[in-house]
Amino acid sequence: KGAKSVNYLGAGTIEFLMDTNNNFYFMEMNTRIQVEHPVTEMVIGADLIKYQILCHAGIPIPKWMENVIIRGHSIECRINAEDPENKFRPSPGKITSFHMPGGMGIRVDTHVYAGYNVPPNYDSMLAKLIVHAPSRTEAINRMVGALDECVIEGIKTIIPFQKQILLDPDFQTGNIHTEFLNDFIYKAGEIK
Repeated sequence: KGAKSVNYLGAGTIEFLMDTNNNFYFMEMNTRIQVEHPVTEMVIGADLIKYQILCHAGIPIPKWMENVIIRGHSIECRINAEDPENKFRPSPGKITSFHMPGGMGIRVDTHVYAGYNVPPNYDSMLAKLIVHAPSRTEAINRMVGALDECVIEGIKTIIPFQKQILLDPDFQTGNIHTEFLNDFIYKAGEIK
């Protein structure tokens, strides 16, 4: 409704917060596709970038997209070159070995390869690992398995930290909130 009220045409991401009473609070609209669009693509089964390009070329969005059905659950982990045991300090250097998982319900978006030099002065993201499964529990399990299959040697990554989060009972039951990571990281002043 917000986009239509200003005659907006194209991709856009509306960000909001929701309180415990299911009230939504608008934060902002980014007039671009969301960085996390692979998660949305996995649960709706459509290539959003393709439709964004077609839309801007004057080709209407297909009618079926007006009634998109969300199917299953999807999770994305951003694989960063950071050392979680050292306050997430960047971990630049040469990647000596690199292998990402694959298979049904697994997607990897990356620019990295064995021999790639991770620079010290740019964003530390190496890859986006996205999984899809029929239920949230299955998606969590699939992501843990996918992270177990990742091989990135020569630098530190946040993969061990991401696995700790995925295996945390509060995360698994959905007992999360905007302070979840702070509570998770700083138990007794120490990173878990």
